[in-house]
Amino acid sequence: APGVESVYLRSLASYRRLTVNPGARSFFRQELGQYDVVHIYGLYDLLGPAAGRAARLAGVPYVLEPLGMTRPIDRSFRIKRLWHGLFGKALFEGAARIIATSEIEQQELLEDGYSNGKVRLRFNGIDPAEFAAMPPRGSFRAKWKIGNGERIVLFLSRIIPRKGADLLIEAFATVNGGSVRLVIAGPEGETGYVGKLKELARSRGVAERVIFTGPLYASEKTAALGDADVFALPSSYENFANAAAEAVACGVPVIVTDRCGIGSLVDQKAGIVIRRDGAELARALRELLENEGLRARLRAGCGEVTRELAWEKLAEQMERHYVE
Repeated sequence: APGVESVYLRSLASYRRLTVNPGARSFFRQELGQYDVVHIYGLYDLLGPAAGRAARLAGVPYVLEPLGMTRPIDRSFRIKRLWHGLFGKALFEGAARIIATSEIEQQELLEDGYSNGKVRLRFNGIDPAEFAAMPPRGSFRAKWKIGNGERIVLFLSRIIPRKGADLLIEAFATVNGGSVRLVIAGPEGETGYVGKLKELARSRGVAERVIFTGPLYASEKTAALGDADVFALPSSYENFANAAAEAVACGVPVIVTDRCGIGSLVDQKAGIVIRRDGAELARALRELLENEGLRARLRAGCGEVTRELAWEKLAEQMERHYVE
């Protein structure tokens, strides 16, 4: 992109997303002083703490964006606690600003003792241009043999217990009629978990109405979103819920829990926000599937939410934080 310079620092070794970059130290020592602001993304690596330390020594202010990682939620808890003990305190305390990407994360940072003057809210964004040219409508239905008269409830996420696909299957089993299909799409994040979900669907008598597609990327993903009638993500925790934002960008009303950071943006505008409760989820599903007027109103509201989440608008907001 014009005006963007990318500098790649060779990795000597790596473990998952943890890398050892021997060239970082000399790069920071020689180059960091020429920059006005440093922006550090994410936690649990070695590059961010090194950049933060170098920025502090050079007197260059830095912005830290934890990307919802401040509180460990899924795995490697001991390693993450060790990282916080070794690097986290200095990295957070030295930041000129900390960027929260949802109101949930903002509240967590404030509860953890970071001042309101340091924490700034800037939602995650989407590029509306990505969804301007959608695959032909009906292409996903045709591939998976879903009739035009059948409505589709789409779950699109990494398939792990926290995301709530099991709760969705339980709730879906209470939706009457054979004219609704549940599509569960995404990579399996815990070995054997998809098998457990398939067994749950069989035990609830809805196996024939539940489709497991595996991971969907690029045009396959937008084709699924384009054909969906409802998007559902009953997660126990999502710092933001990017997949729900993508669904909204495709004009699909969403159901999310009040533990999803996008909830405040979509509630009664482009979707329904519920407690993480099976009965509430079932009611929300029936309401959206059976009430065409409600679906139409929420579909119409998707455009407003998409404009709020457009990167062009959020980049201007981020630029103001840099100037500040």
